[in-house]
Amino acid sequence: MKIGKNSRFLIIGDSITDAGRARPVGNLLREGLGNGYVNILTGLITTSYPDYSIEVINMGTGGDTVRELEARWQADVIKLKPDWLSIMIGINDVWRHFSKPAEPEIHISLSEYRETLKRLIERAKVSLKGLILVSPYFIEPDRKEPMRALMDKYTDAAEIIAEKYDAVWVDVQKAFDNLTGFINPMYIALDRIHPNIIGHTLIAKEIFKAIDGII
Repeated sequence: MKIGKNSRFLIIGDSITDAGRARPVGNLLREGLGNGYVNILTGLITTSYPDYSIEVINMGTGGDTVRELEARWQADVIKLKPDWLSIMIGINDVWRHFSKPAEPEIHISLSEYRETLKRLIERAKVSLKGLILVSPYFIEPDRKEPMRALMDKYTDAAEIIAEKYDAVWVDVQKAFDNLTGFINPMYIALDRIHPNIIGHTLIAKEIFKAIDGII
């Protein structure tokens, strides 16, 4: 298990991470972790390592791009002083290009995505014991589909950043690609982005495998 005993493990991202978590801080109190992958991952960690006393905190916020993430980074990451940090961001950065094509001012270019993510990691890494980067994804097996093709560029950028900062890399896009070899994407997420329990379980399992190696 990569995460040590008595660690604070903060998980941050967009609506996929948020999943209805409590405000201002999402934790186990009153089911405050939300109903998504963070909740499932906490169950996997706690039942597998009950003596580790790992505190999981969910700081996902729906609609976030790296731009919004940076605006709240001090309050939602730095001040909470995590030992381990997991970041999954990029879905909205890509989606906005397609969902709101007439509003270029809210589009996040690949270069802005890359440079902002690096700045965020630089600010947090000083006090971190470990960093996890989870790939953004689009549950669409056709890699020539325009949004999937753009998503792959952002995923590639995130993977390069993970290597640069010696982060644990979790490629959930690859995992979804494997799953859609057997299951129609709409059975996982109607909009191919916001997953049901199948998709959230997949994300949780991939992160758990990356930090634990056994599942």
